[in-house]
Amino acid sequence: MKRPVTVGAVLAGGRSSRMGGPKALAELASRPLVARVVSTVGSAGLDPVVVAKPDSPLPKLDCRVLTEPSEPRHPLTGVLAVLGASAGRGVVAIACDMPLVPGKLLTWLAQLEEPVAVCEVGGKLEPLLGRYSPEVADSLAESLAAGLAMRDAVAALDPFVIEEERVARFGDPARIFFNVNSPEDLAEAERLLAHTGRFTLPLRRRDHGDPAVTTDG
Repeated sequence: MKRPVTVGAVLAGGRSSRMGGPKALAELASRPLVARVVSTVGSAGLDPVVVAKPDSPLPKLDCRVLTEPSEPRHPLTGVLAVLGASAGRGVVAIACDMPLVPGKLLTWLAQLEEPVAVCEVGGKLEPLLGRYSPEVADSLAESLAAGLAMRDAVAALDPFVIEEERVARFGDPARIFFNVNSPEDLAEAERLLAHTGRFTLPLRRRDHGDPAVTTDG
């Protein structure tokens, strides 16, 4: 029996407060940031779906767009919205501000069968790049109602943890988890895309400790 195609959920419901404008519309190498991530999701063999707030500005996209509730502004809101619309399929979630994630990593995540699988980099879980099954939706909804940060909500599920050494098989973990939160980050992402040699970056982590942290800064 053929396994159904995993959904690739691009989370785009954040405030973009540090960007000075809608992050999804910011151009990286002449393409909107969110469109670049959608393209990577599609190249990984996943069914791309962009999840955003009703008022989130988005460019024209060649994929389904799912509207998440206006409140609360929390990354779990988007994850739960796509789990509810996935028709029983697994979901690989990725934030729209992570343009350097390789498609091969997304493909590998989609093939995992654990209910929840997330990467761990620098000793911290990175739940905005992970695989989620519909069976954990109720638990995540309870955590959202309780106001838990996403990292705490995912940790409570006893997830399958993908250690940094395994992530490194797909490239420099700091590059993979580089997220664009500001115009300076956007310029750095441009530089990284143009760089063809092997190099490493100092690891930067977004803060999942604050329940108010949104999907894309």
